[in-house]
Amino acid sequence: MGTLITADDLAIELPKGGEVALFKWFLASFLMGKRIQATVSAETYRVIVEKHGIDSPEKLVRLSHRQLVSMLGEGGYARYDESTATRLSALGKKLLDEYSGRIGTIRQRSENRQSFEKRLQAFDGVGPKTVEIFMRDAAVVLF
Repeated sequence: MGTLITADDLAIELPKGGEVALFKWFLASFLMGKRIQATVSAETYRVIVEKHGIDSPEKLVRLSHRQLVSMLGEGGYARYDESTATRLSALGKKLLDEYSGRIGTIRQRSENRQSFEKRLQAFDGVGPKTVEIFMRDAAVVLF
C-alpha cells in the first residue's frame, strides 16, 4: 500500500485551521487518492500549497492549465499531470459554483456522513479512495 500520510504530516491543522485547512486536506487527499507514491503526492502538495501559495479554490481556479501541469511536474506528479490539472481546475470551479468555495457548505447541505461522502464523490476525479483518505482525518472536525 505504501506510506500513510496524515494531515499532521503536512502541517495541516484541521481542528484549528477552519476552511483553509479543510481545503488543503481535500487537495492533498485528491492527490493521494491516485495511483502515485504517497511521498510524491505529498511533495506535489507542498509545491502547490507551500511553494506557490495555492490554499483556496479561488486561487486554484485562477491558475492556467499550463501552470497547474507545471506545478504537478515540479512535485514529480508527472504520470497523470494533464488529466489531474484538468480535474483540479474542475474541483475548484465546482467547489466555488456549488458550495461557495467551502467544504463546510458541503457538510451543511448533507444530512449525514454518507450523504457528505456522496457529494465529495460527485467531484470529477474523487473516488472512494480519495474520500477514505480525506475522511480519515477530517471526519473528527466535520462530524
